[in-house]
Amino acid sequence: MVRDGRPGYILIMRLLLPTLLLLLTSPVPAQQFDYLVLNCRIVDGAGNPWFRADLGIRGGRIVEIGRLAGRGSVRTLDAEDRILAPGFIDVHTHVESGIERNPRADNFLLDGVTTLVTGNCGGSRVDLKTWFAQMEGRGLGINLSSLVGHNAVRRDVMGSADRQPTPAEMEAMKGLVEEAMKAGAMGFSTGLLYVPGTYATTEEVVTLAKVAADFGGVYASHIRNQGPRLGESILEAAEVGRRNRMPVQISHLKVKGKRRWGTIGETLQLIQRLRDEGLEITVDAYPYPRASTNLGVCLPNWALADGPEGVRKRLHDPETRQRIIAGMRELLDEQGFADYSFATVAGFRDPTLEGKTISEINRLRGRQATLDDEIETVLEIMEEGGASMIYHYMSQADVDTIFRFPAAAVASDGGVRVPGRGKPHPRSYGTNARVFADYVRDRGVMSLEEAVRRMTSLPAQVFGLGDRGLVRLGAVADLVLFDPQQAQDHATFEEPHQFSTGFDYVWVNGKLAVEAGRLTDTLSGAVIRRQ
Repeated sequence: MVRDGRPGYILIMRLLLPTLLLLLTSPVPAQQFDYLVLNCRIVDGAGNPWFRADLGIRGGRIVEIGRLAGRGSVRTLDAEDRILAPGFIDVHTHVESGIERNPRADNFLLDGVTTLVTGNCGGSRVDLKTWFAQMEGRGLGINLSSLVGHNAVRRDVMGSADRQPTPAEMEAMKGLVEEAMKAGAMGFSTGLLYVPGTYATTEEVVTLAKVAADFGGVYASHIRNQGPRLGESILEAAEVGRRNRMPVQISHLKVKGKRRWGTIGETLQLIQRLRDEGLEITVDAYPYPRASTNLGVCLPNWALADGPEGVRKRLHDPETRQRIIAGMRELLDEQGFADYSFATVAGFRDPTLEGKTISEINRLRGRQATLDDEIETVLEIMEEGGASMIYHYMSQADVDTIFRFPAAAVASDGGVRVPGRGKPHPRSYGTNARVFADYVRDRGVMSLEEAVRRMTSLPAQVFGLGDRGLVRLGAVADLVLFDPQQAQDHATFEEPHQFSTGFDYVWVNGKLAVEAGRLTDTLSGAVIRRQ
């Protein structure tokens, strides 16, 4: 008599046992890789010395590192002893409109970049939830994330007014920051040099940044002043971080103006002291001694309130115009410049003036080579709609000193460019290649491994991109394969629209975006939301 079915169960197990034993003792065939990269010198992104290994990619992730020759793969590549590194993470970009036009982001991919952080200097899309969805719908060639910008939020609520917010306006701004953080913003950014953020008090910034801090966000700041009040401005950013217990990123660190060249070491000592005190503060910088922004920074910031119409109204009032001119002279003097020969037009409605300095344009317009006349030329261009500019603010020695600072990430401050349009700063095309060609290979400012760390794990750590920025098992397969002896920037201030070369293969989320130095049609990028 069979009870509870047990004898039947035992009989079945006896019959199946030989088959089960065969399955358990037989070797399990290894899964096939999507890509197998042989004979690499791996620079892991953590600053460790390179090591030789093969690497297997499957399902968009790094699944094996070791001796993998002979293993099955859909695609096998011989690295031929080239460097395999994490894809570069550019944490300071301004790509909103550019990536909408060109979602592949050609100039960044060909410079080895696989992830962008936009929304910097206080400028972002306000409704990030909608914008992220739109970008995902279009398809991206590169990974994209964003901060929520203070200037964008303030302008949405208050316009460009030079005043403090009412309690209702403050609540409205806090609400916009909260919605952006819920949508996946990486943190909160300020541009305290620019209108309207320049009119905000420290308390306003602290209050709005706290909303981002409550979601685990970072505070990234284009600080108020990069000249005589540089230290004071860094301390203001530090206060925001300290009071909100949030990481602080000082955007595109520099010391502006000939009068202070050679003093950046004092600033770095201040930042290191803040780090020693327990503040999580880091910086980013680009490898050029020239900056790029708008022409309006040549005017005192109070003159820029209420938008272009406000500017025109003030310029048409004789007394106010003289106050503006006096402020312009004061700004030049504190920077140590005698005229505007350090200022070059990058983009203007009259393209024949692009690439020319204000001093040259002043002469072309029939004026004398005097500061008075150059100021009139600046104001005339402002009334004509303004211009994007390149300013020779910094010294190369100061930039080198910044790049020797361990807590300084490499970031372009660039955008997605339309080839041939304007004379933009070459940093949008050549930032990373320039670091390898000039700062590593030619002048030895930093080692290869350290340069990779500044482009990968350091920015990933600060911005919370935990599964990127390192070559390790389980990490997202954002990777770049290159010969450090061949990586080269070609973009110059005279001819900026030239792609970098030498970054032979670039994987974005495990798929090839650059193959043998050429762009593919693969759109494997993703919107990265704060986790």
